Amino acid sequence: MAYKHSVLMGAGALAALLSLPVLADAKADQARAEEIVSGRCFLCHGMEGESASPVFPRLAGQHAEYLARQLADFKSGKRKSDTMKPQSEELTPAEMKALGAFFANKKATPNTPTDSEILAVGRYIFSKGNSFSGLPSCASCHGAKGLGTPLLPRLAGQHPRYIEDQLKQFNKRERTNDNAVMHTVASKLSELEAHAVAEYIATLD
Repeated sequence: MAYKHSVLMGAGALAALLSLPVLADAKADQARAEEIVSGRCFLCHGMEGESASPVFPRLAGQHAEYLARQLADFKSGKRKSDTMKPQSEELTPAEMKALGAFFANKKATPNTPTDSEILAVGRYIFSKGNSFSGLPSCASCHGAKGLGTPLLPRLAGQHPRYIEDQLKQFNKRERTNDNAVMHTVASKLSELEAHAVAEYIATLD
């Protein structure tokens, strides 16, 4: 019995020792991400991913995998941006992954609702789409609360202006790195619907 106990203790100690390098690597990645954010990202996106302007996306709470992929697309030129291209060029895949994890762990906060009538339109479009124009609901891909997946972005709490800008880019085929379905979706949205759904998305938590 004592032997069995000592074997179990030994296995536990070994597991603890094996986990130490992993923990050390995680801390190093976190420190490196914070260094990069404080050196450049914070100017537009803030240290907490809250964004300094409605034209820049809120990154807090975004999926780590999605953020890392966007950075890789900016670096390769697959996603066009005169601002993000130079910011991402020197980043390694490990740094992109670390930055994704850094912002994913930040708390996302919703915007305060404004025009209730506009929000009602946005809620309808987000939840049900528009059967008359063939527009699918946003919730069918991004989830009922706009939380997304590692492959599809979290929308909840995003700046309305940023959402509208991205929809325009999808509609004009200026943004081509993500799901091509968005080209069709954006083309079916009226200006009112795009504005309303962007306003509604901003209130989701």
